[in-house]
Amino acid sequence: MGEAITGRTRGGAEWTPEFVTELDASTCIGCGRCYKVCPRDVFQLVERGDMVEDDDDDFYDDDDEMMVMTIANADDCIGCVSCARVCPKNCHTHEALAG
Repeated sequence: MGEAITGRTRGGAEWTPEFVTELDASTCIGCGRCYKVCPRDVFQLVERGDMVEDDDDDFYDDDDEMMVMTIANADDCIGCVSCARVCPKNCHTHEALAG
C-alpha cells in the first residue's frame, strides 16, 4: 500500500485529505449542519426508518418521521472534514486514502 494522498493549500502547506466513509444514522439528529457546510453535495436527508431499524416501532409516529443524513455521493467528497467539524453528535467517520 502506498503513502496517503496529500494536497497543498494555496500557501503551499501540505495536508492529508480524509474522506468520509461512514455516517452513523443511529446517532444523527438530522440537524443538516453537514449538508449545509459540504461544498460538494455529498449528503442527503432521508427518513430515519429508511436507514435504521428501530426495536421500538411505536417510538416514532409515522406522520412525524425523523429525518437523518446519509452519504449520497461519497465519490464527490474532497476530504475537507468540514462535516465532522460541525457535527454535534460525531456521526462521521473519515479515512485518508493511499495514492
